[in-house]
Amino acid sequence: MEKKIDKVKIQALKRLLLIMGVGFLLGRSVILLQLLPFAIPFLAVVFKWRRNLTLPAAFALIAGSTSLSFGYAGHTTVAILLYFFLQAVIEKVNKSKNFLPLTVFLAVAGTRYLSLVIQEGTSMYHLFTASVEGGLALVVTLIFFQSIPLVFERKKQMNLRHEEVVCLVILLGSLLTGTVGWLIYQMSVEHIVARYVVLIFAFSGGATIGATVGVIMGLILSLASVSQLISMSLLAFAGLLGGLLKEGGKVGTAIGLVIASLLMAMYADSQSSLNVTLFESLTAVAFFYLTPKKWTSSLAGYIPGTVEYTQEQQKYLRKIRDVTAGKVEQFSDLFLSLSRTFSFHGKTEEGEETECEVDLFLSSVTEATCQTCMKKQQCWARDFDKTYGLMEQIMGACEKDGDIKDRALAAVWKKHCIIDTKVVDTINGKLKERDGEMRLRNQLLESRQLVAEQLIGVSQVMEDFAKDIQREKKVHEQQEIDIKNSLSEAGVDVDLVDIYSLEPGNVDVEMIIPSNTYNEAEKVIAPLLSDILRECVIVKYTEAARSTGPETKVVFASTKTFVINQGVAHTAKGGKWVSGDSYSTMEIGEGTYAMAISDGMGNGRRAHIESQETIDLLRRILLSGIDETVAIKSINSVLSLRSNEEVFSTLDLAMLDLQTGKAKFLKVGSTPSYIKRGDHVMSLEAGNLPIGMIREMDVDVVSEQLKAGDLLIMMSDGVYEASKHVENKDVRMKRMIREMRTKDPQEVADLLMEKMIRDADGEIHDDMTVLVAKVDHYLPEWATFSAPEKEWA
Repeated sequence: MEKKIDKVKIQALKRLLLIMGVGFLLGRSVILLQLLPFAIPFLAVVFKWRRNLTLPAAFALIAGSTSLSFGYAGHTTVAILLYFFLQAVIEKVNKSKNFLPLTVFLAVAGTRYLSLVIQEGTSMYHLFTASVEGGLALVVTLIFFQSIPLVFERKKQMNLRHEEVVCLVILLGSLLTGTVGWLIYQMSVEHIVARYVVLIFAFSGGATIGATVGVIMGLILSLASVSQLISMSLLAFAGLLGGLLKEGGKVGTAIGLVIASLLMAMYADSQSSLNVTLFESLTAVAFFYLTPKKWTSSLAGYIPGTVEYTQEQQKYLRKIRDVTAGKVEQFSDLFLSLSRTFSFHGKTEEGEETECEVDLFLSSVTEATCQTCMKKQQCWARDFDKTYGLMEQIMGACEKDGDIKDRALAAVWKKHCIIDTKVVDTINGKLKERDGEMRLRNQLLESRQLVAEQLIGVSQVMEDFAKDIQREKKVHEQQEIDIKNSLSEAGVDVDLVDIYSLEPGNVDVEMIIPSNTYNEAEKVIAPLLSDILRECVIVKYTEAARSTGPETKVVFASTKTFVINQGVAHTAKGGKWVSGDSYSTMEIGEGTYAMAISDGMGNGRRAHIESQETIDLLRRILLSGIDETVAIKSINSVLSLRSNEEVFSTLDLAMLDLQTGKAKFLKVGSTPSYIKRGDHVMSLEAGNLPIGMIREMDVDVVSEQLKAGDLLIMMSDGVYEASKHVENKDVRMKRMIREMRTKDPQEVADLLMEKMIRDADGEIHDDMTVLVAKVDHYLPEWATFSAPEKEWA
């Protein structure tokens, strides 16, 4: 605590000394030979910003004016007293509103007018002069309000707008006017400091900032002394050259100042001025070289448009991203830990019965029977082992057959126990109660297992999401230059190339082109990129780069190796409008295509609702990123626990990877699916029960590698079982598919539906759905152009 207190005291002392130093220089700042527009604005800002430092600031201003002359000191003192008086009056009248600029205007203008009246008498010219100084002080107050807190308050993250940079430079120029007249070996201090400031800003912010700072500093110095008018041209030219040559480091920026100094001195046509100007510039360069690099880098981090500013922004965004990813990973670990808790809590082998459970069971039986028996003492004290053994055998017999089938055991038990029938009935009743409890326990364990699997799925999704958050845009500067040069050599003009990813199958390139009036991006640039990157690239989307003008932003991305063309045929039982079958096709994530058919139990609206809910649940869970096996188990549990009624639905799901062509088939109570490759037809089937029939289920996953030209045919049981008179329906279906000569998926679906209805004598005995997908290689619309070969790392 003492160290913190000492640190606060040291910071307060530094701020006090800095305030007094700035006040001293601004008290000396005179422009147009007699005006003092900086003193009262500085005092007003300090009064509003740090009221406890107002008196030190006032004394510093008076001391600075005294260093010029006692006349200036008296003028500044009167202006300060008048400002305090006006501020006290205004605060007493209305404290809520801020009249600070108005107070400054009245104090400065009133003091100047009073001074001129005392010296020269009343005149309209004096009133005009006072008004000009007051108006200038009002503007300076608004500028100081933005610049002074930037100097005295240190912030960890401070991004300056261009207006704030200008205000800060005006403050520095105002301070320099307080050094007018100071000489070191005939060299002006204000010239050295002004050129040093221009060098710093030109090196940190570039040509635009350097030229702006040079103009502002030169303008303020020329107002302080008309003989310094040439300084504005020199500083502006030096800032421009220094900023343009900043790529050469400090040497390049310094050369810009030296060249500007020589040109301006030669233009002034004075040999002595040339020597002095050159020495002043060299002195500023010396201070510039002595400036630590971290100072210029820190300043550049505050100026928009600089590399350092961009890096600071990226560092801040990276920190926020890492914090967010860390939180997501923590939630992922939490869900994984919870899943382990649900997986192992209370988990025992099925049918396992411990000795303790048998003891508790027999104890409950004896409490209901033997406690009131007259032979209790004899049976459980003298013949404990025999009684316990007989009851254990009876328990096993009742558990197996519901009664004692062994006559020898029944005779021995009847001879041993005088209430034998009551004990057997009690054991049977307790066994029924225990069976009910076991069922509930098993259901609880199944529910826990379901929750555990779902938590694992959520954990995996969040882990993948955290990785996506932390994935940064890689730097591809050289590749961007090479692509732009290759396109330029091919005669294509591109304004900007920005590469986000060059991973195979996941290329992401953004360009700004002068125009896309004739679809140049699709016809020329995309084929050229495909040849350059050795991968098929297409235009993902385009948009106007500006609100006005033909410039267009184009995003290029990898196309997938395969494309899917689909066809569907669908009808309800008896030709009605509502079918119990539901189907869906969707693209999941990047390059995964899903096809699903669900058949609700029965027909009509109730079956349609069941199958549609199954499809909707499947779509939402898959789109969330959860594994398809966990998705199907979750749907099964939801549907089985939702209602006690026997409402089931089948599910036939196919997941196709459009990059590799690999397909996964998950079948739950559904009919076989077929793949036609040329004249060969193969069937895919699994023996799972329908969804919702049992609470615990295993999902069989069948994988198959698809090729270009393959036809994937999925159908509901209404199509598969339409031919009632056919015994081997699988062979019949394969033959029908093989005999079809068309490869159009919609025609295949229609022909298959038509043949099955004809086989049923034109009747539709059940809801029927056929879903057909054809796998093809992606063929670009435009052929590639040859481009110079490059190595793309």
